[in-house]
Amino acid sequence: MNINELITIVKKKIEKNINLEKILVEDKTYLHKNHSGHDINKFHLKITLHSKELKKMNKIESNKKIYKILVNELKYYIHSLQILIN
Repeated sequence: MNINELITIVKKKIEKNINLEKILVEDKTYLHKNHSGHDINKFHLKITLHSKELKKMNKIESNKKIYKILVNELKYYIHSLQILIN
């Protein structure tokens, strides 16, 4: 899977399962390129979400919800995930 396909899948899954005002998914894989354990088939994503639904939750609950939605992608395609909720 390439990064553009992954970003599209991540956006669609989150939009389907969470009430959002806005979502931005960025590729930050370059941050891991020189790490010894870097796998070229896994990516680092930064997800910025504007969501009243998630803002009502504490950080742990909101992150768990996102991780549950992306369980397959985290298992096979995502090395690292940054989540910002506004």
